[in-house]
Amino acid sequence: GSSHLPQQLKFTTSDSCDRIKDEFQLLQAQYHSLKLECDKLASEKSEMQRHYVMYYEMSYGLNIEMHKQAEIVKRLNGICAQVLPYLSQEHQQQVLGAIERAKQVTAPELNSIIRQQLQAHQLSQLQALALPLTPLPVGLQPPSLPAVSAGSGLLSLSALGSQGHLTKEDKNGHDGDAHQDDDGEKSD
Repeated sequence: GSSHLPQQLKFTTSDSCDRIKDEFQLLQAQYHSLKLECDKLASEKSEMQRHYVMYYEMSYGLNIEMHKQAEIVKRLNGICAQVLPYLSQEHQQQVLGAIERAKQVTAPELNSIIRQQLQAHQLSQLQALALPLTPLPVGLQPPSLPAVSAGSGLLSLSALGSQGHLTKEDKNGHDGDAHQDDDGEKSD
């Protein structure tokens, strides 16, 4: 019976080592999966922070645009109030009625205006993409879009914000009258 005891001790030691090895491998697998999950959460966090910054910039821009539009409205109201007394009584009533109608913008009208501006913006983007690929025959000019008024700046800004973030190249590419030659020099 005494020769059987050392073999049983070896067996239990071997079993214990195997159990410890299995537990270690299990813990290592759990660690690996937790590390992958942590990396995934870290990338999601940075993506959320990027979105936060983008929305903050949009919100700030919209706030500035709203204050600008409010100041324009205040100045235009002042001009109307200054000019109104010089009109005849009949014209004064017409102008006052037109001003009141202009102040009563409904949600469906706003939706219609926004939809038109989005379509115009998307059309201009499509034209910008299509023009370099398909040159027009000599003498033909591309169709021009109606100019965007100062009063529609807020709506066009919100339309831009809904389509994503512009890159620096996109922002710098819209310089107004300045055009770049093939050499990279600006000409007016």
